[in-house]
Amino acid sequence: MTAERTQVAIIGAGPAGLLLSHLLAEAEIDSIVVDNRTREEIETTIRAGILEQGTVEVLTETGISDRVHTVGDRHSGIHLGFDGELHHIDFGALIGRNVWLYPQHEVLIDLIAARSAGGQDLRFGVTAERVEDADSLRPRVITRDTDGTEVTIEADVVVGADGSRSVVREAVTGSHGGFFHEYPFAWFGILCEAPPSKDELIYSNSPDGFALISQRSPEVQRMYFQCDPDADPNAMSEAEIWDELQRRTPGTELKEGPIFQRDVLRFRSFVSHRMQSGRAVIVGDAAHTVPPTGAKGMNLAVADVVLLNRAIRTLLLDGDGEDFENFTDEALRRTWKAQQFSWWMTSMLHQQPGASDFERHRQIAELRTVTDSEAGRRYLAEAYTGWPLLGR
Repeated sequence: MTAERTQVAIIGAGPAGLLLSHLLAEAEIDSIVVDNRTREEIETTIRAGILEQGTVEVLTETGISDRVHTVGDRHSGIHLGFDGELHHIDFGALIGRNVWLYPQHEVLIDLIAARSAGGQDLRFGVTAERVEDADSLRPRVITRDTDGTEVTIEADVVVGADGSRSVVREAVTGSHGGFFHEYPFAWFGILCEAPPSKDELIYSNSPDGFALISQRSPEVQRMYFQCDPDADPNAMSEAEIWDELQRRTPGTELKEGPIFQRDVLRFRSFVSHRMQSGRAVIVGDAAHTVPPTGAKGMNLAVADVVLLNRAIRTLLLDGDGEDFENFTDEALRRTWKAQQFSWWMTSMLHQQPGASDFERHRQIAELRTVTDSEAGRRYLAEAYTGWPLLGR
């Protein structure tokens, strides 16, 4: 067994863990980042990526990415579809802010390149098994590498940025866990080789259920439609899939192409009852998950990290623990706002199992209330493009 020492031990080389290491390095705070995946796995696993304006500003202002402006695609709004019509919500005209379509794996490519160039101690293929003495001033992470060697990393702060199956969460939350909600539907998702069907995303409410027409690149598109959580992704033919998507997006002629990936994405929300215990902290999906309807997942992780970066800096550099002690309360305030927005978008756009005709008419009225009102459109624009980032 080997023992090592660092100021901050970060579990997880996803967007949250890598961004935190980058921001801490600006203040010359040392960190070790470990992840049980290989670099190739991290950089090639394709995931969605709608970035709020604040997230893009963090990536560009800290020197992590210029590619978000060259490879990414700026969107100044979204389309809401219902009653056979499309209604454009123009974020730029309403509030002067935008979002960027830039998949998560591209963000990770940028982050890994930036941290490698900065000399980051970044360890792939290393498994964090547990956290010990989280409540002490010197918590420890017990890790094991691919050849079975056990390494103990002692740190001033341990951060769990290791996703929804976090090993750090138990040290933080104990047996309480948090607050959980499961939705009674899922998304049937496809990746296909085709040009974009529309310049910006379409969120469509139809009598047959929800559909989302999204993008990945000029050549690859991502589309979803509402389905049963137990649906078999291989049960439908390509023709049936395209018929279902087209039926749920009336008024839009979808550009079809070969489907090369299909899956079923369950809808769950989770919020940890706290995000820190002693010197152990959890951020991102380790602390909370949201349904993808509101495009909040990765952006919430970035907001956590910006706030935590300030808290760790004042703790370790100034000896002032107030920001660190208040981190959970401040972070969860934004988390619950994001949960509310994601729940609202999801409920407004999806067909609830067993919903009555009254509920259907009420839902359409709610959509009209948003699209017919500048105040309604502004709220959607402000929430979708992201609230101000505390700590920056």
